[in-house]
Amino acid sequence: MTNEKSKFRPCIDLHDGQVKQIVGGTLTDEGATENFVSGRPSSYFSNMFRGDDLRGGHVIQLGPGNQLAAEEAITAYPGGLQIGGGITDGNAQGWIDLGASHIIVTSWLFDHHSKLQERRAEALANLVSPQRLVIDLSCRKSQTGWVVAMNRWQTLTDVVLDHATLDRLSPYCDEFLIHAADVEGKCQGIDCELVAMLGQWSGRKIVYAGGVADMADIEAIQEISNGRVDVTVGSALDIFGGSGVSYAEVVRWNLR
Repeated sequence: MTNEKSKFRPCIDLHDGQVKQIVGGTLTDEGATENFVSGRPSSYFSNMFRGDDLRGGHVIQLGPGNQLAAEEAITAYPGGLQIGGGITDGNAQGWIDLGASHIIVTSWLFDHHSKLQERRAEALANLVSPQRLVIDLSCRKSQTGWVVAMNRWQTLTDVVLDHATLDRLSPYCDEFLIHAADVEGKCQGIDCELVAMLGQWSGRKIVYAGGVADMADIEAIQEISNGRVDVTVGSALDIFGGSGVSYAEVVRWNLR
């Protein structure tokens, strides 16, 4: 048995300037399949998470048109939320200055041939410090494992998600964020094999997202990963229009 405990991490996903929950693999320039669209501002959710002392959540800008909503979310909870989506070496420090605890980077680490440029991870770590950097290795299932996906999870890269990749990139970051893009937003269950693989790695903290349907899935992440992997819940959460998981439950779960 392990003394480690998985934690619930909140999220605020932004699309066209609104807080939404979408089906991960459907996001394109033309739009996305939406599970939920909130009529409340992003700061409403930031203040909720701040009031319940939920830390380490992420604000993700899904495409353009989200700058103002992202700024509103970050400034409502200084030091409590991470920011991702469109992060580069040109804007990273600005988000830190605005109050983001960490920046989250994915696509900028790859060139236009979808090949990893490790020197960019090193440069970004030198800019904001590894302690303020989260590397997003969201992925899609392949015949041999999992492949990191960029460009809103539409483009497969040359990086296989495995322990060797985590070892390679861990010197540059504080933690990893991994969406299982094939099950993201579907509320049909987590990728247990992926969670198990991540839980067998004992390096940086990893946050998993994708497919959580109910509290049993959350408990499964704790069990399968031996408490090493934290979890984000989106579309199943009642504050985002879901019915499988109540926000009050996951707040209590963090205090267990």
